[in-house]
Amino acid sequence: QVQLVESGGGLVQAGGSLRLSCAASGSIFSINTMGWYRQAPGKQRELVATMISGGSLNYADSVKGRFTISGDIAKNTVYLQMNSLKPEDTAVYYCSADLSRYKGHIYLKYWGQGTQVTVSS
Repeated sequence: QVQLVESGGGLVQAGGSLRLSCAASGSIFSINTMGWYRQAPGKQRELVATMISGGSLNYADSVKGRFTISGDIAKNTVYLQMNSLKPEDTAVYYCSADLSRYKGHIYLKYWGQGTQVTVSS
């Protein structure tokens, strides 16, 4: 079994900051990518930022320059530092990991339970 546990969401005023944390645990052989997605009410889930083993980072245009993804894939952890938050950043934020549970097994995407981020104007 695999678990991704997020923490760090909450309520903040526009212009404020929050830091999200995520740790993956369980039967994990290898992780290729960890990242963050978000889903606002009535909208589809969208990519926020990803971190690929080897160091490659990817951001949605809407968060570039404001959000920073970091972590250590070898330690199954990823963080999202969110600065200059805007009301439109309000959403449930989900941690994800593309991982293989056994040697030679395919990589599948796993999700955390989500953490609410609310930005007031």
